[in-house]
Amino acid sequence: MEEKPLNEKESLELITRMIKNTHQKLEEGNGIPFLVWGYTSIIVSILVWYQLKITQDYLWNLLWFLIPLIGFPIQMLLQRKRERGIKTYLEKIIKYVWTVIGVAGFVVSMGAMFYWKIPILFIIIVLMATGTAITGLIIQFKPIIISGFVSILLSFGCLIFSHLYSILVFALVFFLMMVIPGHILNFKNRKRHV
Repeated sequence: MEEKPLNEKESLELITRMIKNTHQKLEEGNGIPFLVWGYTSIIVSILVWYQLKITQDYLWNLLWFLIPLIGFPIQMLLQRKRERGIKTYLEKIIKYVWTVIGVAGFVVSMGAMFYWKIPILFIIIVLMATGTAITGLIIQFKPIIISGFVSILLSFGCLIFSHLYSILVFALVFFLMMVIPGHILNFKNRKRHV
């Protein structure tokens, strides 16, 4: 079978189709990680808040480490199910962005264990909101972009409110930053496949 050269119009149509397919592939299933990390962060936040409120024992802060202990295995399991074909350059970029942010969050959290003056909830929200905004910009999805930037602003609530209430602010911000956009993204993808 002979390959015929594409004219200018056909070349532009091919490029446009490839960009659209890449964009759809990036959006597809990207709501799941937002939901996994969002719901895990909210549940652990409420658990920590409740235990601290009832017992006043700050050792309950160690429960924060449940977030990666729960989130990573679920993320890996879902990622294996989702992996298909060749990864696009943009998919790799998103993975690298979240790897850097995850490592930074872990390092800052470990620092907070030894130096409790670090406003850890504020810093974690700023890091995660930055990753969210960058991801939204990469996949060109406005609800994720907006939620990322709004969450950066809302992170100051963790500095304004006392420790117990800052935990509730943390949970609320994760709901706005990850859960709502994750559901919107999944809804958009389901609607497109109907």
